[in-house]
Amino acid sequence: MDWTLEVVVVPVSDIDRSIEFYRDRIGFELDHHTVNEHMTVAQLTPRGSGCSIVIGTLPSQQEMTPGSLKGLQLVVADAYAAREELLGRGVDASEITVFDERDGGTFFGFADPDGNTWGVQQLKVRADTPLIPHETRGRFGA
Repeated sequence: MDWTLEVVVVPVSDIDRSIEFYRDRIGFELDHHTVNEHMTVAQLTPRGSGCSIVIGTLPSQQEMTPGSLKGLQLVVADAYAAREELLGRGVDASEITVFDERDGGTFFGFADPDGNTWGVQQLKVRADTPLIPHETRGRFGA
């Protein structure tokens, strides 16, 4: 049986501000944003990822303190280009650290407006071998 990680709940204090940050500054795709009398929920997915983040007001989303999620990790083919892209969008990204010269040993990080932290790892192999092939990308029929 396959077990796939497809959603991570990220605790935030302001849903609209968080949508703006993850969509407009980080570059995640907004898959859906549902607002009704029972809930507000938004799902955003990094381009090329099979896992999304969810923010909102459902009871399970209210069990964590905003900003308490630490060490989520993204992977990019070029950490230097990714960091420059984020800096250009006004994101405060840390300096790049090379822990190991081999592929996978280069990192930088950033935090969302609530203080949830993200690490960004460089895996050059992703340029030639994406985790999800480009022809199968697209979520919810998009």
